[in-house]
Amino acid sequence: MTEQAAFVRTDMVEQRRAPVRTTGIVGFARERLFNSPLNIMITLIGAALLWLILVPVVKFLFVDAVWQGSDRNACLEANVGRVVGACWPFVQAKFDQFIYGFYPEDQRWRVNLTFALGALLLLPLLIPRAPAKTLNSGLFFFAYPVVGFFLLRGGGLKGFAIHWLADLGSGFAASIVDAGTRLANAGTNMNRGLFSQPAAWIGEALAWIGRALGWLVWPLEWLRDYTEKFHSPLWADLVLTAIIVSLIAFFITGGFRNGWRALFTSIATFAGIAAVIAIMGLDGGGLPIVDTRSWGGLLVTLVVSVTGIVASMPVGMVLALGRRSTIPLIRLFSIAFIEFWRGVPLITVLFFATYMLPLFLPGNFTVDGLVRVLIGIALFAGAYNAEVIRGGLQAVPRGQAEAASALGLSYWKTTGLIVMPQALRNVIPALVNSFIALFKDTTLVLIVAIFDLLGQLRASFADPNWATPTTLFTGFAFTGIIYFVFCFGMSRYSLFVERRLNVHKNV
Repeated sequence: MTEQAAFVRTDMVEQRRAPVRTTGIVGFARERLFNSPLNIMITLIGAALLWLILVPVVKFLFVDAVWQGSDRNACLEANVGRVVGACWPFVQAKFDQFIYGFYPEDQRWRVNLTFALGALLLLPLLIPRAPAKTLNSGLFFFAYPVVGFFLLRGGGLKGFAIHWLADLGSGFAASIVDAGTRLANAGTNMNRGLFSQPAAWIGEALAWIGRALGWLVWPLEWLRDYTEKFHSPLWADLVLTAIIVSLIAFFITGGFRNGWRALFTSIATFAGIAAVIAIMGLDGGGLPIVDTRSWGGLLVTLVVSVTGIVASMPVGMVLALGRRSTIPLIRLFSIAFIEFWRGVPLITVLFFATYMLPLFLPGNFTVDGLVRVLIGIALFAGAYNAEVIRGGLQAVPRGQAEAASALGLSYWKTTGLIVMPQALRNVIPALVNSFIALFKDTTLVLIVAIFDLLGQLRASFADPNWATPTTLFTGFAFTGIIYFVFCFGMSRYSLFVERRLNVHKNV
């Protein structure tokens, strides 16, 4: 057995090169910006473009900008003696107009309070770990719109649900009777034409339908007349409505066995309504009325966009489910509705809602101009959201609904608890994209004489006290920043929600 000599190194090993850094700014630049000739070229071109774009913008908005002044003379190169950039004194002078429009100055605290209440109720909904989501959602989606309406517009209440239903039902019934009577008279006056007798028959049928509706509404009219005998008909109407609704909720949800929770919830809801009426003085005329024609600026932009976004979601869900329904009548109606509203531009919808919608309303029933626009935008956006949601429904595997049916869940529970949450999670990017587009499309309300943020900006350009070469660019830069902040915020939050709801896909 031979012995092997042990090898002992007598000199040091040469030092190895340090590993390539992959973290920090240097690592990011090496891995993402300069890791190949093509990326190096793209990086250099992008840096050149950013230099050509950002430097002039920063110079215009900040370096060469004018920050103080009381009129146009502060933003003229002849008076300043240098190149003049943005004229920020113009924005300072017109800031209130950009936010409130022509809302009375002594009543603008109502707008501020509405904004504060909206932010106070919205922020807990956006925080995943915030408690009492159900209560907060109910306050934001149901109570806040009513409170915001009376804060912004003012006025009070003369009646409650019984009064409203009685007036609406009697007016609708009277309109049908009137239309049927006119059609019957027109058919009778025809010179024995081909359609004279059928027209008379149809008119008589409509008149009888209207009379039948009037008979059905008669109990509501009797209750309305009965409550008007009290000293405070509003409170009598509210109490009577609370009793009727609470009893119906009590017996529908299980009566003496399981209906107590619904009863207490209904009583608490009406107690909250009574507290709001008392605090805001709605039983005594409420706040001074501010016509919606005086609204403008960011106020109108937020009212139109938020109302359109919130109202279009249930419309889109119903239409998406209707288009997938197995009932032919519901499916055909949903398809016709979606294709009609998607086939016309928003400008046409706004004109139709503003000038033609009153022709379809019963009797002397009138709707405010801004409310007509809100209705048109909600229906228009709902048709687009319906197709987005339908895509999400088609992405849910059929086995999900079949498993729910095997467990004994009804169609509505399966849809509400199993299918629809997964569908909405799948289409978060597309829905937020529609919301952002709707937020920017609110600028089109200017064509129907409603001055939103961009409309107030264009109106402010007519002031000769601020007519300078840079006023136009300053105003558009200011409004552009506002729109970008809102749209970018929605985009970032949607990414946060998407990551949070799709954690299982990243495992």
